[in-house]
Amino acid sequence: MLRIATRRSALARAQSHQTGLLIRERTGADFELVPMATTGDLNPDRAVDAFDVKGMFVDTLRQALLDGEVDLAIHSYKDLPTEGVDGIVVGAVPNREDPRDVLVSRDGWTLSTLPAIATVGTSSERRRIQVLRAKPGVQVLPLRGNLDTRLRKVADGEYDAVVVALAGMKRLYVPAELGGVGAVDLPLQAVPLEPGECLSAPGQGALAIECRADDDDALAVCKLIDHTPTHRAVLAERAFLNRLGGGCLAPVGALGSLSRLGGLELIGLLGDPARRTAVRKSGKGPYDEPVQLGTQLAEDVIAAGGADILASIAQRRERQA
Repeated sequence: MLRIATRRSALARAQSHQTGLLIRERTGADFELVPMATTGDLNPDRAVDAFDVKGMFVDTLRQALLDGEVDLAIHSYKDLPTEGVDGIVVGAVPNREDPRDVLVSRDGWTLSTLPAIATVGTSSERRRIQVLRAKPGVQVLPLRGNLDTRLRKVADGEYDAVVVALAGMKRLYVPAELGGVGAVDLPLQAVPLEPGECLSAPGQGALAIECRADDDDALAVCKLIDHTPTHRAVLAERAFLNRLGGGCLAPVGALGSLSRLGGLELIGLLGDPARRTAVRKSGKGPYDEPVQLGTQLAEDVIAAGGADILASIAQRRERQA
């Protein structure tokens, strides 16, 4: 019986249950979920950039791994800090769900048809900048909470729309036997945002399966559920984030994919919170060199104005400290 650590939210449990089913299908091994609360979960009303704790959405799961209380820990990859932990490795990245963001409203608005006086909920600086670039007049207001809470605030009229990850909706609103909560029972319409409109966070839609580096049994399980194209694309995205200083909470977007010729393609973005602008670049590289591709693309962004953005963000955080 594999013990799988997961956050307690309905979405986290759904995606962990679905991964457990994949493990059972590939290996025949059964599993049990071990729900845990992270530092981020225990402070639901606190802005993400107000935390000093790195890995605030994965800390307790990682500690449980190190303590031998669980065999695997399943995270949304975009929640993982760029710094690793000694003794723990990402053993697998299963096939990725749709990485796009989605605009959810009562009227099925797109970014172009969104009314100029609309209120849009998100606590992501990356999303805020891209929404305001597309629709400068709207109000983008902070919004934290689980996915169901965010959607209900739109249904109840507290916000006109929210921007959330499409992968989360696809994983949560599935039948209970798949770990979900069933179909969403709210008068809402969701419109996916293409990468040219709103580039997703590095690792969005992907799951990271962590295990102890010396646990051969867990590593063998991970090998059977790893999806190499997804894993390499995410490595490129994470290298891009890491080079830009992933711990500084800069608004970074990145999306990697296989090219038609078998290499890797990567789109990267660094947002400027002060000016509501962004530097956006794309690049290509060999399939087996994802880290080099991500690092080089970040260097291109830095040279194209990203250095000034990063310096401005650092100065602002120093003033707030």
